[in-house]
Amino acid sequence: MATTIGDLLDTLTVRGELYRKLSDDTIECYACGHRCKIREGKRGICQVRFNRGGELRVPWGYVAALQSDPIEKKPFYHVMPGSNALTFGMLGCDYHCSYCQNWLTSQAMRDPDSDISVNYIRKISPQEMVQLARRTHASTVVSSYNEPLITSEWAAGIFKEAKAAGLMCAYVSNGNNTPEVMEYILPYISAYKVDLKCMQDKNYRKLGGVLQNVIDGIKRAHAMGLWVEIVTLTIPGFNDSNEELWEAARFIAGVSKDIPWHVTAFHQDYKMTDYDNTDAKTLLRAAEIGREAGLQFVYAGNLPRQLQEYEDTFCPQCSERLIQRSGYIIHEYRITGAGTCPKCHTKIPGLWPKDPSKVVLNGMGIPLPVHYRQSYQ
Repeated sequence: MATTIGDLLDTLTVRGELYRKLSDDTIECYACGHRCKIREGKRGICQVRFNRGGELRVPWGYVAALQSDPIEKKPFYHVMPGSNALTFGMLGCDYHCSYCQNWLTSQAMRDPDSDISVNYIRKISPQEMVQLARRTHASTVVSSYNEPLITSEWAAGIFKEAKAAGLMCAYVSNGNNTPEVMEYILPYISAYKVDLKCMQDKNYRKLGGVLQNVIDGIKRAHAMGLWVEIVTLTIPGFNDSNEELWEAARFIAGVSKDIPWHVTAFHQDYKMTDYDNTDAKTLLRAAEIGREAGLQFVYAGNLPRQLQEYEDTFCPQCSERLIQRSGYIIHEYRITGAGTCPKCHTKIPGLWPKDPSKVVLNGMGIPLPVHYRQSYQ
């Protein structure tokens, strides 16, 4: 009988696929950029992938976070606007961000204060996930809340069923990927959102990551043909200097000026309580830097109705307003079924609905049934 959160999670595993065997029963896991070399009986940095008898065991068969959200909340602004995204997560992460809003799930097995997350675990099958997506009229199934890369085998199991049912699939990730894991999930996902947390490696390492891994991960996802959107949580005194924002914007523009860049507002959470919350002025400054750097689509989020036109989508050619938003709600949608501006016919990059008349306006979609609901960021 499981007596600890680790004991329980270890029963909810299967043999992994994203690893190679080394010598003396040591294995190398390549689900994320850490490429942990795990000895017999030990765990990877994420704490939820471990070596048992020279075999990698990985999470399977449960969710610890499950919610039907507007897809704009991910945030994806160029992926099926106005639709629902059935979003799931498991436990564990390969980072330890001190401001994580989902720390109860992401820091399981690392922070004892998060052990309460054991109560969130709900066994479920991929088929049941697809049934829920249909019941909530979701267009997309998304792996998020904890880092999806470290639970990619489970995500692939769900996504196989979801794609067969005609649903789109996506990751909301820290971008700490490898060529192997991206090739593994590429047959299933269409969109990949990355948190570009800062542009200083020393600060990335404080969060448990490596800047170059994320830079390479963003380039890799884009080169593979995935629709990529990037978010930078803008934290006063941590990553909001003009120099660092310019560096981020220029990097993104160097990959593609069509990549949407979301600059979003920080609020004090978890262990980061010594930095000020982000105000609208800071976000507007960041958004203006993004535009000056040549990015076609820059959005400022988390402060609805305070950010002027930076919630909306405009045609980069004729400046026609194509999507009007307030928070996660779509008020106006004018992109054609061919994905073009109705005024000048410029192709607008993104994954758009084929039938614009079905875009839900002024609403929040259909929620999960009551017995599935849980509150997550």
